[in-house]
Amino acid sequence: MVVPLIALVAAGLGAGDAVAGAQQQDQVLACGTANAVLNRPATASSSENGGVPASAAVDGNAGTRWGSAFSDPQWLQIDLGSSVSVCQVGLTWETAYGKAFRIEVSDNAAAWTEIYSTTTGTGGAQTLDVAGTGRYLRITGTQRATGYGYSLWEVAVRTSDGTGPVIPPTDPRNPDFGPNVFVYGPGSSQTDMQNKLNQIATETHTNQFGTQRYAVLWKPGTYTADVNLGFYTQVAGLGLSPDDVNLNGHVRVEADWLQQGDNPNNKGNATQNFWRSAENLSVTTPAGQIERWAVSQAAPYRRMHLKGAPEVQLWNGGDGWASGGLFADSKIDGRVVSGSQQQWFSRNSEFGSWAGSVWNMVFVGTNGAPAQNFPNPSHTVVGQTPKVREKPFLYFDAAGNYNVFVPALRNNSTGTSWSQGQAAGSSISLADFYVVKPGASVDTINAALAQGKHLLITPGVYHLSDTIRVTRPNTVVLGLGLATLIPDTGKAAISVADVDGVKLAGVLVDAGPVNSPSLIEIGAVGSTASHAANPTSLHDVFARVGGAHIGKVSISVRVNSNDVIGDHLWLWRGDHGDGVGWNVNTAANGLVVNGNNVTMYGLFVEHYQEYETLWNGNGGRTYFYQNEFPYDVPDQASWSSGGGTQGWAAYKVANSVTTHEAWGVGSYCFFSPNNSIVASRSFDVPDTPGVRFHDLVSVSLGGVGTISNVINNTGGVANAANQQRYVVSYP
Repeated sequence: MVVPLIALVAAGLGAGDAVAGAQQQDQVLACGTANAVLNRPATASSSENGGVPASAAVDGNAGTRWGSAFSDPQWLQIDLGSSVSVCQVGLTWETAYGKAFRIEVSDNAAAWTEIYSTTTGTGGAQTLDVAGTGRYLRITGTQRATGYGYSLWEVAVRTSDGTGPVIPPTDPRNPDFGPNVFVYGPGSSQTDMQNKLNQIATETHTNQFGTQRYAVLWKPGTYTADVNLGFYTQVAGLGLSPDDVNLNGHVRVEADWLQQGDNPNNKGNATQNFWRSAENLSVTTPAGQIERWAVSQAAPYRRMHLKGAPEVQLWNGGDGWASGGLFADSKIDGRVVSGSQQQWFSRNSEFGSWAGSVWNMVFVGTNGAPAQNFPNPSHTVVGQTPKVREKPFLYFDAAGNYNVFVPALRNNSTGTSWSQGQAAGSSISLADFYVVKPGASVDTINAALAQGKHLLITPGVYHLSDTIRVTRPNTVVLGLGLATLIPDTGKAAISVADVDGVKLAGVLVDAGPVNSPSLIEIGAVGSTASHAANPTSLHDVFARVGGAHIGKVSISVRVNSNDVIGDHLWLWRGDHGDGVGWNVNTAANGLVVNGNNVTMYGLFVEHYQEYETLWNGNGGRTYFYQNEFPYDVPDQASWSSGGGTQGWAAYKVANSVTTHEAWGVGSYCFFSPNNSIVASRSFDVPDTPGVRFHDLVSVSLGGVGTISNVINNTGGVANAANQQRYVVSYP
């Protein structure tokens, strides 16, 4: 149930009043064995001749077949007679099979929902586990494997039969968040709360690749707490506004554990302070005390209000290194001092003032940002955020109900969404969510999604035997505590159909040991629908290949849908930890964008082995890009995109693209095993007036390795002699 918050307020109700009591006992049934399409009416886009009609694919005779005309696309449609829950589709192909095809369901044969797609079909007998509901099923071939048409001996469809996994109801007043979520209210023991915070901080302080995951949440009220935030920990308020929950004390990240340089006593290095978050809180520091947020990637400071502190320091305050970071939808009353931060992205925030710059500080829609200047200081300032949706968040209302707030789209915005009053958006009762806890199966997750549930994924590490398939528009998938998904069988962890308004937020996808074609797939290949009015959005979505264990993937995130918004992504092929090496944690691309009019805010992509970002769609925009080339290139011959080019560009805009624009983009090299390695350029783009880049930098870190040009053949050499190279605009 989705209720616009404005309507609730107008009615004099809290969001929870309108949506409470919506839960019910829901059961999704197990996959049966009967063939639901046997001898059902079938039609097709074409038949090669009268001997291979559509009906032959559902007649139960393995010696008869449907065969299409010799062209693309072609489809076969079957009427199941009534709306059913489809859980499996079997396809038995003749030699002329579909290399690329999709399967869809519909209640009316007009509006279709995709439940499966592939571009790498192998023919033969295929058994496909799916999740979707409809009266009609359609198989559409978009690329033939041969010069003939599409030919199917038989299609079998199986539906639920009555004994499947139960989707437990969620009580929005007293939900079970599992063992790794700790919720505190005004009546909670402050001593017990601080002891738990200290315990988590100790456990996670240096545990960079551990399996612990935690979320600590506060109901509206005032508390005293010192939060020393470690790995894989989320702290968040449960108010509709950050100011509904005030912590007197600190929410801080220190740089005090990682050695810097050759001195074992210098532990001021923040460059590996990853994977943690602070959200939806106000923090009032003790009088005169600063706040410290010494982080690097995947450590969002989001929807926060920092009061009292004269300044927040984004590094250790001394000679420590740092490589962050993100402020989003946050208000900082005092001064922000960036110190040694190499780069930083601030969006829709409000600062008392800002001091500091190294290579790439980007401000979009932010009040209190410094003036535009590039380089030295390297401040890229964009006055308004053209189109954005803030991240959904969990909250606890005055009626005692838990809900998830889904902020509305904002256009041409400046400043936070909340500091001038309640943000626009809608509330969804937690009764409409399946709360995923450690041990949940993919079958149950997909059954809940097929039933129309949203997902709240609680902190934990989830090993997946299959893909989590999001097929319904406006679905919310919200992770808590850096919930981590590991695809163990070489499939994607998450796929999102080409539908409106899906929100995927707060998850870390960790590649498994069997190579996956992708980890996250947004829309099917060839998606063409417009979603301009209600785009899918990704918020605090992180991907990792190696580091915790051996992982392999071809593409970490592939965006095929149009109009998608990315709001803080870090896609990382591991350069340290376990399971790392040029031939060990293999990964070609971090991000591939095939959709049109896709926008990325705060895009971090590092260490992939080919084009780290490959943009094939038109109308793309990127606001802030941070990249490091792979450190571990063994030799020049192993690393080339061909045609005499040395290496692969960090950011490639396809030659066919006619419109693309980017602001505040940086790429660095540190070819530590072999410092003779050369990258021809950081950015490779077509020379056309519609492709424009603003404020670019290439850096040879410590002079270890060479980048010959910043963009195309422009910008000069970054190497030991000239470690930074800047380009103000291109062309």
